Formats: sequence, C-alpha cells, structure tokens
Amino acid sequence: MNNQAIVSARDIRKIYGHKGEKQYEALKGITFDVKAGEFVGIMGASGSGKTTLLNILTTLDQPTQGTVEINGQDITSLKGNAVADFRAKEIGFIFQDFNLLENLTNSENIALPLSLQNVAAAEIKPQIEKLAKQLSITGILDKYPNEISGGQKQRVAAARALVSQPAILFGDEPTGALDSSSTTDLLEMLNEVNQQQNVPILMVTHDPLSASYCQRILFIQDGKIGQELKRGGQTRKQFYKQIIDDLGAFQGQEAD
Repeated sequence: MNNQAIVSARDIRKIYGHKGEKQYEALKGITFDVKAGEFVGIMGASGSGKTTLLNILTTLDQPTQGTVEINGQDITSLKGNAVADFRAKEIGFIFQDFNLLENLTNSENIALPLSLQNVAAAEIKPQIEKLAKQLSITGILDKYPNEISGGQKQRVAAARALVSQPAILFGDEPTGALDSSSTTDLLEMLNEVNQQQNVPILMVTHDPLSASYCQRILFIQDGKIGQELKRGGQTRKQFYKQIIDDLGAFQGQEAD
C-alpha cells in the first residue's frame, strides 16, 4: 500500500438551515484521508453525521465549508454534468438495499454504469465476464434480480460498482439486508477486492463484524471524529473484540 491519498477531506462542515433561522450543524470540521489500498470503516450512532458525511464524499451533497478531493479532483468545485460524470467514472457505490433494476438482467445491471457512459457493448462484455468470474456470479448473469438470493444480489451490486474501475468503492451498510452467512460471504469478497485489486474501500457500518474487516475505523460523534481505531497486527477476531470493547466505551461517552 502506498501513501497516496485517494480521498482527502479537509475541514468538512455541513449546516442545515439559513442564517437568521434555527440552524443545525451536522458536521463540525471533519478532516481525514483514505490512502490507496486502504479499507476504512465509519461508525457512529444514529444522528452522528456519518450518513451526511457519506453523501458529501459521494457527491450527493455539498459541504457548507471545506473541500473533498478524490483521486486528485476537488469534487466540491464540480458543477452540473461534471458531477454526474465524475461519480460515474470514479466512484463505486454498494447500497444496503442493492438498488438493482428488476426489469434488467443481472448482466445488464452490471453493465449499466458503462452503458450510461456510451461504452461499446463489445468492450463491456469482457469486463462483465471478468468480474463475474472473480465474484463467482457467472451462472446468474442471465437471470433477473428477483430470481436470485440477497447475497447474490449484493455480489451483482458489487460488480456494478466495480465495472467502471472506480478510484474508490463506498459502502452504505452493505451487509444490512443480508443474513449472517451472506454477510460473511460479502465481507470476504470485499476483502479480496481490496487486497488483490488494491481498490480502496470506505464503508459506513453499525456492525462490529463488518467493521472488523477494516484496517482502520473512524468513530463519528456529534459531527466530529471522536476516535480512530487501527487494526495494526491484530487478527480479525482480536480486532473484532477491540471494536466491541471500544464501541461500548465510546457509546458510554456519547450518553454522558
């Protein structure tokens, strides 16, 4: 892993409401980097600001103050179609509820980001076949989303997120709709993508098991980074135990 920052967030603040009205400060000056090849988790209680932060990082919202650079591009300065173009080319996103289109086959769902960029079908097909093999979904490409399991749907969603070879993969509670077996399956797959393809991942999660696959965790509290936890040389099981212990202490601080 090199030290290049794929994501660089500086003094991110988000205030809702206009001057002269009652205002709510959701983010209060968040600064952090995600380096090439990192797997970073974001945890925090409901209302802590983690979803607002994710929306800003993925160009779905604009900060009131501060800058975000992804792969060297200041995304907070992008306007109009440039935002959509950047999102399509540089950002992969895995949603909790899959967000697959039911009237398209799984193969067509995976192809969608490239189709929207007007990439030729002859170029798309080999990319889909390569990803399908890596993610073990070759046998379901011609099926529709309603014909496959939740775990398979999330693999299709992961393939769709990766097909444009994004600079970073974001996950919004990607295991939230899965059973325990499918959860482990997906996390192992994401770990492989991170390790073998060197794709950096930033995942919002409330689940300590999911978080234990990360190399580093940022705990968001009241719109700020309240704590940072690094895995270091620990095994995943040791890190899981530390997350459980630290999460309990951290949530205790929030209640004080």
